[in-house]
Amino acid sequence: MKVFITGGTGFIGRHLLRRMAQTKHEFYCLARKTSDTRELKDLGAHIVMGDVTDRSSLREGMRGCEWVFNLANVYSWWEPDKDIYRRVNVEGTRNVMGCALEAGVSKVVHVSTMGIWGKPNELPFKEETPVGPVRESEYCRTKYEGDQIAWQYYREKGLPLVMVYPCAVLGSGDPKMTGSSIKLFIERRMPARIFDDKILTYVHVKNVAEAILRAAEKTDNLGEKYIIGNSRLSFSDFYALVSDVSGVASPKLRLPDSLVILNAHVLTCLADIINRPPLWGMSIDAIREMQHGMIADGSKAERELGLFYTPIRKAIEEEVIDMR
Repeated sequence: MKVFITGGTGFIGRHLLRRMAQTKHEFYCLARKTSDTRELKDLGAHIVMGDVTDRSSLREGMRGCEWVFNLANVYSWWEPDKDIYRRVNVEGTRNVMGCALEAGVSKVVHVSTMGIWGKPNELPFKEETPVGPVRESEYCRTKYEGDQIAWQYYREKGLPLVMVYPCAVLGSGDPKMTGSSIKLFIERRMPARIFDDKILTYVHVKNVAEAILRAAEKTDNLGEKYIIGNSRLSFSDFYALVSDVSGVASPKLRLPDSLVILNAHVLTCLADIINRPPLWGMSIDAIREMQHGMIADGSKAERELGLFYTPIRKAIEEEVIDMR
């Protein structure tokens, strides 16, 4: 099967390509000129230069392909150029879905996020749970808007769509917020604990890669949604696990929630002025998302895709080893 993949140079994307290299599928990866594609080439990927804002590069990459995996997105909690979220997560998604429809592919697997549910009334929330009315970050707001465009293409134009929603992703090579917080922790640069009782749902990055491939390979599942993740930990339990793996004690100080929010506002304002990310990753978007947590139910992927979840301790062990 010929597969076109966007976002192959990202955290999940690289693990997906390592998994794809174990199959007989032929894969074409969209990459910007500034991206490091050496590993992708070593894995056998055909590189197509461009990005999701350039429809001509999408058309070129999809030519002759039967599947499209769309992983490209701006996943961050602060950007100096605020419009980049909309350009990539909304308009980029529109471009990918439109070009996939034109190319006549047999399946599109779009990678979203559990964050699009916001604050739903049902916990743990499932695929059929109505989303909450509010999303606390520009990342989640624009991902949700991009998802709605994809579903519109499915309902109104017959796009052969399947969507996966990873929970908080952990594993080797994690450059994002959770990986950065683990690094701060084991280097003893985390000044205090926050939101001890708030719960997130986690997943090993290799499970996400496997789920994407299985969602594509499964027959008769167009229009399906799959939440990917099953390990629910409070922040207190999460850092206790990091402490147990790394041998580094958790910070003794715990900041009150009101002070956390105040600091996030101040640090975000300062970041906007000096054009550099907020100290300790404490953007107001990140803190608002952490404040209410995310309790998701990823059991459908186990039942329907035959997915086996890796214990999240394994992912933390891999991250700690990477950082030492």
